[in-house]
Amino acid sequence: MSRLIPIRFADYDPKELKDIAGRLVVLVTPEGTMDQAARSANRLSKGALARLIASDGFSKAKTGQVISLAWPAGMQVEALDVLVMPRRVTPIEARKAGAALAKASAGKSTTVMAGSMPKAADLALGMALRTYTFEAHKTPSDSKIDGQVVIAHKAHEDMAAKFAPMLAVAEGVHMTRDLVNEPANVLTTSEFANRLVEMESIGLKVEVLDEAQLAELGMRTLLCVGQGSDSPSKVVVMQWNGGPEGEAPVALVGKGVVFDTGGISLKPAGGMEDMTMDMGGAGVVAGTMRTLAMRGAKANVVGLVGLVENMPSGNATRPGDVVKSMKGDTVEVINTDAEGRLVLCDVMWYAQERFKPEAMIDLATLTGAIIVGLGHENAGVFSNNDALCNAFLKAASAEDEGAWRMPLGKGYDDLLKSRIADMKNIGGRAAGSVTAAQFLQRFVKDDTPWIHLDIAGVASVKSETPYAPKGATGWGVAALSRLVQDGFETE
Repeated sequence: MSRLIPIRFADYDPKELKDIAGRLVVLVTPEGTMDQAARSANRLSKGALARLIASDGFSKAKTGQVISLAWPAGMQVEALDVLVMPRRVTPIEARKAGAALAKASAGKSTTVMAGSMPKAADLALGMALRTYTFEAHKTPSDSKIDGQVVIAHKAHEDMAAKFAPMLAVAEGVHMTRDLVNEPANVLTTSEFANRLVEMESIGLKVEVLDEAQLAELGMRTLLCVGQGSDSPSKVVVMQWNGGPEGEAPVALVGKGVVFDTGGISLKPAGGMEDMTMDMGGAGVVAGTMRTLAMRGAKANVVGLVGLVENMPSGNATRPGDVVKSMKGDTVEVINTDAEGRLVLCDVMWYAQERFKPEAMIDLATLTGAIIVGLGHENAGVFSNNDALCNAFLKAASAEDEGAWRMPLGKGYDDLLKSRIADMKNIGGRAAGSVTAAQFLQRFVKDDTPWIHLDIAGVASVKSETPYAPKGATGWGVAALSRLVQDGFETE
């Protein structure tokens, strides 16, 4: 797993700045008011901070902006970072400010003089989320994260306690990013399963179902996706039992297509290399389960991921084939590149049959159509239950993870009618993300509150975000953890 930069809280002593090494962060309000530490740094640097505040450039500075003074006179630090920060900020403003600091420090040792900042724990979370690199396959260089963060605060023990569950979120996000960023020749279905089994060491109960077991269960739609690959298809079940014994769990179900060529309905060559991220839904489920275990969530949650590889071969599923699902419904495969729903439908049915969950949420990089509709700002949210959907949207908003509810309806469902089977696996070009959700809803029992999250546009992006460099984002881990915390944990 990528290295998470060590972050600790320490006592606040604004008089002891002269001998600090690395980078030093002081807080200044947008109006130019310096706190104790900033005034001390200003004296040591012979007024450099005051001259900065008096400049025209500072008058245009925005909340959360970082202005760096390199090698200030009278100090040992290599940079004095001035964080423009009002006395009162929202958690999101604090996180974004922390992320900006992390980007400026590039993984080097940093001391943040936070004083009495109420949202210092959120600032630390922003630093933890943004300090990320994926260099597992690069020649070692000086760019690696090799420092630590010390946040000096007047109530450092209280802030450390507030930060502890946030650190668990960062751990889960980093795991998700690592999984999504891995190339497919490394993260095979077997390797993916092995990494999940390793989480037994943090208290999860993990089972791996192999192809023989899946065939016995009747998961034929899942197996048909992977039958053209040499990599064996698997389903991994992760259980966290932190709530009352016997209480129905929340079920998280993830699409884990470790590489998607499109199968016989082969994708164009251009951009196919990005299909290493088609296991993004399974990656989010894995990261969320890690977070729940590490923060000791007082809830029962089960995470299930279907791990397959979609390849063309003499044994691959063909367009026009008819496959029977675990539920018993038959599916006419019109396009083998609409494979994620074939994986999910069997795992969702299995989750309901075995665990009878209180609620079920599936995640998948399912359709390009959701990117056309929502871009890379929001995931598509589909649901059969207003209360559950609204609770998730509230959690996503609180964690600054974009999500937008999309429609469901009979008119869309009718587009899946097949001449020779119970349904087709696609409904045509129009409303592609909606008909994909309608397909999945056919495998949701009437009494199961359900959400489908289409994360194709947010799981991995081509440009950096406030909290992540370009590549995998880890979107969804924080929102799902918050949803469990607010709606399903016992006191």
